[in-house]
Amino acid sequence: MKKQESYVCVDLETTGLNPKTDKIIEIGAVRVENGTPVEIFETFVNPGCRLREQITELTGITDEVLNGAPEITEVLPDLLAFLREDVLLGHSVLFDYSFLKKAAVNNRIRFERLGIDTLKAARRFLPNLPSRSLDFLCAHYEIPHKAHRALADAKATCRLYDRLWEDFGEKEENAVFAPVMLQYQVKRETPATPAQKERLYKLLIKHKIEVEYELDKLTRSEASRYTDRILATYGR
Repeated sequence: MKKQESYVCVDLETTGLNPKTDKIIEIGAVRVENGTPVEIFETFVNPGCRLREQITELTGITDEVLNGAPEITEVLPDLLAFLREDVLLGHSVLFDYSFLKKAAVNNRIRFERLGIDTLKAARRFLPNLPSRSLDFLCAHYEIPHKAHRALADAKATCRLYDRLWEDFGEKEENAVFAPVMLQYQVKRETPATPAQKERLYKLLIKHKIEVEYELDKLTRSEASRYTDRILATYGR
């Protein structure tokens, strides 16, 4: 098989690891055509909630930075125009795809893509390394890298893909480099009901709780989880 020379490498920073409950806070993408990076896409995204301290420590991204950022509904049209229908490249590409698909589905947009995963290739061909994280592999291949920022991670993943192909592209089992249809099932979320928001507001006032979310932007499932967490901690 031939190397995929044209694709978009995408990387996200998020509020956590679960696409069902967490949100995108930064998107970085690099368009590669005929093996050469030709265009970039970069933006912060307001998640509508406060960041956990661990996320700020990991990424350097703060609530103050995100407060003035566009929401995902504003970002999506430009992002999808940038991605076109191209193959997606990523290090654990299904992670990034799952967050993007959730955002698309919530906005009634179909989002199906082929993808190539550098993590899968590293696991296949470098099983004896102590880690196959992007940080470790960049150090292994002496690829300059500023970890845990979306565009920097996307650029590093492009370079990692080139190095992995250089070392292992001619092997018989190189089918791991072939684009495959990415699979993630998600249902569209609906906004929180007035009754849910009213109940939350009363609980927050009663227990003098500092608000973690923008209540008007919560989905029904988010409002339900937030309410359950308050009740479990403070009672009725």
